[in-house]
Amino acid sequence: MPLTYCPTGHTMPIRKIGGKDDVKRFLNSLGLVEGESVTVISELGGNMILNVKDTRIALDKTLAQRIMV
Repeated sequence: MPLTYCPTGHTMPIRKIGGKDDVKRFLNSLGLVEGESVTVISELGGNMILNVKDTRIALDKTLAQRIMV
C-alpha cells in the first residue's frame, strides 16, 4: 500500500519505491531506500512528516504515494 495510507504513529518497512529515476534518486538521497523502516509522525493536508534513520523528513502527497510499504 502507498505510504499515504499508513496511519500516524506506525512504523512500516519500505517495500518498493516507484517513479522515474530522478524521483528515486531524490528519495534515496533522503534515506528512503527499500528495506528501511519509516514512521509517519504527522499528516496535514496530505503532506507528511516522516521519521527515517533518526531524521525527520517532510514530503508532499505526490512523493509519498510513490513509496510502497
